[in-house]
Amino acid sequence: MIVRDFNDITKTDPSRVVSDAKWTSVRMLLADDGMGFSFHITFLEAGSEHTFHYKNHFESVYCMQGKGSITDLATGETHEIKPGVMYALNEHDKHVLRAEEELVMACCFNPPVTGNEVHQADGSYALETA
Repeated sequence: MIVRDFNDITKTDPSRVVSDAKWTSVRMLLADDGMGFSFHITFLEAGSEHTFHYKNHFESVYCMQGKGSITDLATGETHEIKPGVMYALNEHDKHVLRAEEELVMACCFNPPVTGNEVHQADGSYALETA
């Protein structure tokens, strides 16, 4: 059994807290936990806009707090993001995520991230191999 406290992680395990251009992600589960997915709580700053394209990962995201939108760049379709809304990038969808207010999101990645990834120029993570 794995039990972790978000507040403890943010205070005692800085390797699990990753920040980039106007977002911070607390990695509660990573690849080395052996669950087959990773689980993160991610904060996106109000007024920020992010283009992501996870070509090597599937991601599902649940909005816990805030307001924003997501646009599928293949179709141009935009969806409102607010508490209670979930989206899944089941086709490695290239998208733009906008935070009108600070967004607090619970995210799962498959395959799991290791915690060492950085976004590449195209908005993706490279696929880490063992």
